[in-house]
Amino acid sequence: MTSALWTPTDTDVERARVTEFTRFVEARHEVPLPDYAALWRWSIDDIESFWKAVWDYFEVRSTTEPASVLEGHGMPGAQWFPGAELNYVDQVVRHARGDRAAIVHAYEDSTTRTVTWSEMIAQAGALAGTLSEAGVRRGDRVVGYLPNVPEAVIAFLATASLGAVWAACGQDYSAAAALDRLGQLDPAALITASGYVYGGAFRDKGADVGTLVQGLPTVRTVVTIGDAAGTAGSAATSLSWADATAIPRELAPVAVPFDHPLWVVFSSGTTGRPKGIVHGHGGVLLEHLKSVALQSDLGHDDVFFWYTSPSWMMWNFQVAGLLVGATIVCTDGNPAFPRTDALWGIAAAQGVTYLGTSPGYVLACIKADAHPGADHDLSALRAIGITGSAMPATSSIWLSENVGAHVPVFSISGGTDVVSAFAGGVRTVPVWAGELSAPFLGVALDAYDEAGNSVRGAVGELVVTEPMPSMPVQFWNDPDGTRYRDAYFDTYPGIWRHGDWITVTDRGSVVVHGRSDATLNRNGIRMGSADIYQAVESLDEVTEALVLGMEQPDGGYWMPLFVVVPNGLGEELRERIVAVIRTQASPRHVPDDIVAAPAIPHTRTGKKLEVPLKKMFQGAAATTALDTSAVDDPEAVRWFADRAAEYQRVQRAR
Repeated sequence: MTSALWTPTDTDVERARVTEFTRFVEARHEVPLPDYAALWRWSIDDIESFWKAVWDYFEVRSTTEPASVLEGHGMPGAQWFPGAELNYVDQVVRHARGDRAAIVHAYEDSTTRTVTWSEMIAQAGALAGTLSEAGVRRGDRVVGYLPNVPEAVIAFLATASLGAVWAACGQDYSAAAALDRLGQLDPAALITASGYVYGGAFRDKGADVGTLVQGLPTVRTVVTIGDAAGTAGSAATSLSWADATAIPRELAPVAVPFDHPLWVVFSSGTTGRPKGIVHGHGGVLLEHLKSVALQSDLGHDDVFFWYTSPSWMMWNFQVAGLLVGATIVCTDGNPAFPRTDALWGIAAAQGVTYLGTSPGYVLACIKADAHPGADHDLSALRAIGITGSAMPATSSIWLSENVGAHVPVFSISGGTDVVSAFAGGVRTVPVWAGELSAPFLGVALDAYDEAGNSVRGAVGELVVTEPMPSMPVQFWNDPDGTRYRDAYFDTYPGIWRHGDWITVTDRGSVVVHGRSDATLNRNGIRMGSADIYQAVESLDEVTEALVLGMEQPDGGYWMPLFVVVPNGLGEELRERIVAVIRTQASPRHVPDDIVAAPAIPHTRTGKKLEVPLKKMFQGAAATTALDTSAVDDPEAVRWFADRAAEYQRVQRAR
C-alpha cells in the first residue's frame, strides 16, 4: 500500500475544528463518530441533520424560523431551509475585530496596503448607501470589472448587504469578453478600475471601461477606482471610489430568503456563450462555512491567501475567509514576477497560514528549480491548497520536499457550479501523493460506470447522489430550467453528473483523471488526460503538454500529443516522452504523433482547452469551437487552428 505523504499528528487531530464539530454532533445525536470517514458517512446518510448541525454549530442567524431543513431530496428542485431569511454579509459583520487586518493587498514591488475590519465595514456601508441612493434595490444587479483588489471585496459586501446581486470579471478579460458575461444581467451599477499592474507594467483599462459602459445601457451609476476617463460621455452618473465611500453609513444587511440570489458566476465560455450560474445567500453561506472552517481548518487567527481573480470561483471562496474572521490576502500582480517564487515571498511576508495556488504554478516552480522553503520564511504556513486541474503526484512530493513535510498539500476538486469542492483535504486525514484525501462533508460523492453502477478502484464518472445547498438556484435566463437540467442531469436522471473522471480508492480517497468529455478512449481502454500530463510534464525539457483523442470516420483513433519544448524536440526527447508515458501512464496510450507547439492555450482560469481543440480537429471552425476572448493566448489558438485545418485537408484527400 502506498505510504502517506503527510499524516496528522495527535495534536493536529485534537486541535482541528472538524474534531470540535464531530463532538458537537456526537453529543447532539448520540452517535459514535470515531473518525472522519464515519462523520462523512453520517453527513450523507442523514443530510438534513448534518446541515442543521452546520447551521447551529456556526450559529447562523435568521430573522424567521425555517419551516424545515429540506423539502424534497429530488434533483434538481430540492429546497433548503424554506422560510428562512438571512444575509451572507451578516455573518461577516459578526466577525469584525476592530483594527485587525481584514484584507491585505500585496503588490508586485513587495509593498502592501492593509484594510482593517473597521475600514472594510465602514467603506462597505458607505458604498451600500451610495448604491441605494442611486436606486439599486433588492434583486438588481451590480457588476464589477476589477482586478483582485480590496475594493472588489468591499463592493461585493455592499451589494449583497442590499439584497442586490453581484457578478464580476477580472480586468484580464477584454471589454468584449466582459460584455458577453456581464451584459446578460442588465446591471444597474458598475464598479470598475482604471487599470492594474501586472509584470511590472501598468495595464491601462480606460478604453475597455469606456467600451463596457457603452455596452451596458441599463447602468445608471459607475464607480471607478483611479482615473475615471473611461466613463467620459456616458449618460450614467460617474463617481470616484473616494466619493462613493465618503459619507459614513452603517452596514445593515437586509434579510432575504435563503435561496435569494447572492451572485452570478460564469462558466468559462470557451465553447459558447458563458452560462450565468446563480447561487443563493443561504446555500453559499452554509457550504462556505463548512468548507473554510471544517475542511480547511481556518479561523480568526489565520491568514488566507489564494492566488485568484474575480473571474474565478476561487475569488468567491477566498472571500469566505471573512465568514470565520480570517484575514484574506489579495494580489493583482503576476505570481511569478519578478521571480518565479514571488508567490512564496508574499506568503512569507504576510505570515500566510493557508496558501492556495494551481498545479501550473507549482510546475513552473519545479522547472525554475525554486526552493521556497529554503529561500523564504514559511514558518506560519499550516497548509497548501491546490486546484484548477489535477495535481500530479510528483508535484505533491516536490512541495513536501521543498516546503516542508509538516505542511499538508490539500488538492481539492469541485467547480464554479457549486462554488466549492466535492473532495479534498481535511486536517484529520492523511494525504497521499496524487490523491484527494476524502469527499467533503455533506457531499454524497460516488463514481458511476456507464450503466449507473457505483464502482470502486476503477475509473468512473464523478456523481453526487444527494442535493447540496450550494447547487445552483438556477441558470440566468433559463426560465424553464432546461439548460440547468441538461448540464448535470441528462446522463443519470436525478443524479448530478459533474463531467470528471475519478477513481474512488479502497481507502476512500479520490483520484481525478480529467474531464470525462476529454477522455482518451483507445480500443475501449479509457484514460484521463491528467495521467498523461503527470508523466510527460515530469520531464525537465517539457514546459507543458496537451493530448487529444479523436475518433476518425473510418473507425480509427488518432491521439496526438502537443508539447512545449523551448530547446527543441529531438529524436532522443521523443523516445524519452514515449518511455515515460509507457512506464508511468499506460503503454496503450502512447501517442500516435508528438508535435512541438509554441504554447498551450487555456481558459482564463487556467484549464487546458482540450474539448474545443478536439472539436477543431474534428472539423469545427475555430470561430464556432471556441471564443478566443475567453482564452489566455489567442495566438496559440490560431496555431492549433492551422494544424487542425491541415489535418482536415489530409483526411479529405485520403
